[in-house]
Amino acid sequence: MKRIVAKLPILLLLTLLSGCGYNTMQANEEAVVAAWGNVESSYQRRADLIPNLVEVVKGYAKHEADTLKAVTEARAKVGSMQVSKDVLNNPESLNKFQKAQGELSGALSRLMVVVEKYPDLKANQNFMDLQKQLEGTENRINVARERYNTSVQVFNTSIRTFPNSLTNSLMLHLNRKEAFKAEEGAKTAPKIKF
Repeated sequence: MKRIVAKLPILLLLTLLSGCGYNTMQANEEAVVAAWGNVESSYQRRADLIPNLVEVVKGYAKHEADTLKAVTEARAKVGSMQVSKDVLNNPESLNKFQKAQGELSGALSRLMVVVEKYPDLKANQNFMDLQKQLEGTENRINVARERYNTSVQVFNTSIRTFPNSLTNSLMLHLNRKEAFKAEEGAKTAPKIKF
């Protein structure tokens, strides 16, 4: 009986540690990092497609230089951003990154409006292939951002609920992660004129 009573504190400690959430929080943080990698990969794919798209459009729309310049400059701005692992822990850096990506999206939208003026360009197979790839990439970006937000939600919940919150405050000191938010002006529907 004395041996059972002597082992009781050890059993109690093991039971408490198994439910402390330490490993769960670590796994959830790794899921956020992996999801962020997918977001970056999708954005990189888009950035890689843009020079080819711009070159094809240049051949048809020589006098649309302003739009092409805006796309090129927006891509260069996105490409020059140094996105480190710290962006996940810094809401300001995440907002800068998101803003630069939004500017690139806007420039690409203007480019697609220019394309409507050139029926020959729309019929060009190279352009059509690039446009389909770009549309697919935009979808991938959206999916990657949604998955990232889901991972952030799971992680943030795991560090804020009991007993994990106690383990986090005593041992890990993990901070909440920022999710992607709608871009400014996203609530206003775009006006389409023919």
